[in-house]
Amino acid sequence: MVRSLFVFLFLSPVMAAKPNIIVIICDDLGYGDLACYGHPQIKTPNLDRMAQEGIRYTSFYSAAPVCSPSRVGLLTGRSPNRSGVYDWIPASRPGGKRPDAREQVHLKADAVTIPKILKQAGYATCLSGKWHCNAMFNSSAQAQPGDVGFDHWFATQNNASPSHANPRNYVRNGREVGPLDGFSCQLATTEALTWMKGKGTPGTDQPPFFLYLAFHEPHEPVASPPELVGQYQEVAKNEKQAQYFANVENVDLAVGRVLAELKESGRDKNTLVIFTSDNGPETLNRYGGASRSWGLPGPLRGMKLWTTEAGFRVVGIARWPGMIAAGQTVGRPVSSLDFLPTFCELAGVEVPSGLKPDGISVAEGFGSQSLERSKPLIWCYYNAINDHRVAMRDGDWKVLAKLDGGAVKKTSNLHRGNAEALQKARLTDLEIYRVSDDVGEVRNLADEQPEELARLRKVLQEAYDDLIADSPVWDHR
Repeated sequence: MVRSLFVFLFLSPVMAAKPNIIVIICDDLGYGDLACYGHPQIKTPNLDRMAQEGIRYTSFYSAAPVCSPSRVGLLTGRSPNRSGVYDWIPASRPGGKRPDAREQVHLKADAVTIPKILKQAGYATCLSGKWHCNAMFNSSAQAQPGDVGFDHWFATQNNASPSHANPRNYVRNGREVGPLDGFSCQLATTEALTWMKGKGTPGTDQPPFFLYLAFHEPHEPVASPPELVGQYQEVAKNEKQAQYFANVENVDLAVGRVLAELKESGRDKNTLVIFTSDNGPETLNRYGGASRSWGLPGPLRGMKLWTTEAGFRVVGIARWPGMIAAGQTVGRPVSSLDFLPTFCELAGVEVPSGLKPDGISVAEGFGSQSLERSKPLIWCYYNAINDHRVAMRDGDWKVLAKLDGGAVKKTSNLHRGNAEALQKARLTDLEIYRVSDDVGEVRNLADEQPEELARLRKVLQEAYDDLIADSPVWDHR
């Protein structure tokens, strides 16, 4: 076992300045889509090198198995259910109220978020790429990226449109940008690198920075540079799969640009970079526009929208030269919910009083094999494709549970019309898997280990009751 050599900021004589922090997140990237996670064809040399120079997590979890709640959880350090974001957020239409009240759903302006906390600690903050935390984008009716702590934002509400190629729906700090020339991940990276100039250089009076670089790739509608697509024509099953492979490689090239800029500018050793995904891979042809969704779950069960492992166990890579020992593979569970308390510790500020994050700080060990979580990770996704809507990771164990035996109808939101039934639903049909050595959730041990089942049932019930009690109900006004 390789022990993490991450050194906590305040104990390090090398680090006089607060570190820069970059979170790079993909959209629908599968657990098996990078070469360093086992993909046999896709070339990802920059991410492979990033993993070699830091930590590659094999049990890294997103906050939800779908985009909007996953992003809200990452930014708040709490289950997205606590913010009232239960599923992906469709863009609102003028004058259109929905029976499920989804046009109201958004990350509220009074939410405690990573950029707000770091901004108060002297950080410059930026979002570049996909936002997807409200229904009314670029409207004063709901909180926008600037209202939750981002000094600078260059974003879309949801997907790049009409595709990753030459998008025309980006907005910069409230102003529509118009048609752009290029591919979305590269455009978002260019914006981020331009914004980074004059920030975060050690030994100067420049402020440290927090960058949230949120790629649209490889979510549909997939479009990739022709020269990259051509490199995969002989190994891909068809042109659409070649497009997907090239899409992931284009992400890798964008990450390479970020890492190169850090090195060239002298900020390399003062910058923590984390790369991950919002959820697992989309299912090929699940909907009409998903014909290029060739993402792989690797050895995991399920896909995006599932509460089995492939829904939210995602790639996770952390790199910080001189502060994180190179060449580590860490199997202990780590989550995007851990970012807020971890970044607070690195920035030298307390987690805001009364916040009660669902994540923990991993700053001193940064995911080392000896890390022990003080609380389980829990997910409640009412619109799951599989019948088990509730899931939990507790140590070596994964738990799945139905609601009232599966009788509860699927829903995308908790609103006045369905809240009572959902809040009263019982956890039933528990399955338990020792995922530390059964990553594919093949062997349900509920019958074989009744004592462990009883223990996990109690832990799950307590965590679920706490979550339900703190889950807001939306209603039309």
